[in-house]
Amino acid sequence: MNTPASDSVVVKRLGTYPQEAREKLLCIRAWVFELANADTSIGKIDESLKWGEPAWRPKSGVGTTIRADWKEKTPDQVMVFFDCKTDLIDRTRSLLSADLTCEGNRAIVLPLASALPEAALKTALGWALTYHRDRKATRA
Repeated sequence: MNTPASDSVVVKRLGTYPQEAREKLLCIRAWVFELANADTSIGKIDESLKWGEPAWRPKSGVGTTIRADWKEKTPDQVMVFFDCKTDLIDRTRSLLSADLTCEGNRAIVLPLASALPEAALKTALGWALTYHRDRKATRA
């Protein structure tokens, strides 16, 4: 079972953010671990900083890296980032656009003034956590 460390570099990084951003990012982090615990094929989650941003990746290799961050230049939002070489943002845009706003080919934009769209965001996070496994299954 994945248990996020309370003293990880990610938690320390999030501690430097404004409260609203920190709370949203901690919620996203908790959902990543919740989804990983619900699907045994995902396995352990590697939590780290990639390019200075909180990041989560299944150690098993079944999924792709998820990053999420808040930036001073866009202080009214947090963003979730997926690898731009995947179809995850296209899939999110086409299937979840009623609940999630996408930017370019790599980001979901989440305004701080709004509640996190839990169901839609968990769906997109789940797709990322099982991306490689699901692609192999569709090719077979």
